[in-house]
Amino acid sequence: MVDLAGEKHNRAIDHWLGDPSALETRILQVIWERLRQEPKSLPNPSQEAVLSSVMFLLAQLEVEAGAPREVCLVLNKRSKEVKQSGDLCCPGGTVETQLDPCLARLLSLPRSPLTRWPFWSRYRSAHPHQARLLALLLAAALRESWEEMRLNPLGIRFLGPLPSQRLLLFKRIIYPMIGWIRRQRQFVPSWEVEKIVAIPLRSLLNPWNYANYRLHVPPEVEKKINRGVQDMPCFLYRLHGHSEILWGATYRIVTQFLHLIFAFKPPDIETLPVVLGIMEENYLSSRYPGEVCS
Repeated sequence: MVDLAGEKHNRAIDHWLGDPSALETRILQVIWERLRQEPKSLPNPSQEAVLSSVMFLLAQLEVEAGAPREVCLVLNKRSKEVKQSGDLCCPGGTVETQLDPCLARLLSLPRSPLTRWPFWSRYRSAHPHQARLLALLLAAALRESWEEMRLNPLGIRFLGPLPSQRLLLFKRIIYPMIGWIRRQRQFVPSWEVEKIVAIPLRSLLNPWNYANYRLHVPPEVEKKINRGVQDMPCFLYRLHGHSEILWGATYRIVTQFLHLIFAFKPPDIETLPVVLGIMEENYLSSRYPGEVCS
């Protein structure tokens, strides 16, 4: 029996991936509808957790030389100088209470990424308090992205906020802001970033690229986090004989986006092949004492 609904859905995904303008429209509509239904999904400053915001960056890029450009998720790979070294993550970090409110006010100026968001006026009028928080979070994410990879904040089209994620190892809540990179193709990683990794959305929508990440925690680390061996879902990105592993909070952000926009869910972890890993003792530490994990 032919699954007509499934075929129609697959054609829709192919259409969105092949037409960036259609995908942008899809993201705008889905995220706004969610925000309209849950206008107070943004943070309450009284929460007992550090607030962080990150940019969930999309761009049409050439992943391999000579290959057609395709829509990709742009991530940072954390350097050995910072906590959680080697992890893939969205650029961003902690909201700075001194600087970011000033930058947030600049986002109210005409032609900023926030004022160009089609729903900004409507959201600000209906929910002024939440709108100020949204501006603060976007300002922090853009500032951190400039510092980490020299992302041009004026070259971003803001598409809306994703649901927040609470970190398991740290008392921190992450708020992802979706941004579409218009023209920028070159980035300059800071000392915090080992390299920039662009993953095609088509690869993220392939269930064969998912695995069960079996992470061994050595006794000296287990005492700090009260956890031993753990099984966690992950995504494997293979390119030129090398693999990158996406797991943890960033994995949850990414798969939540895929579910919201494409109705895609990775296979159940029990059905996935096992990939072994080890949490090094310096995973929770930083060579730079001022570095804050996001």
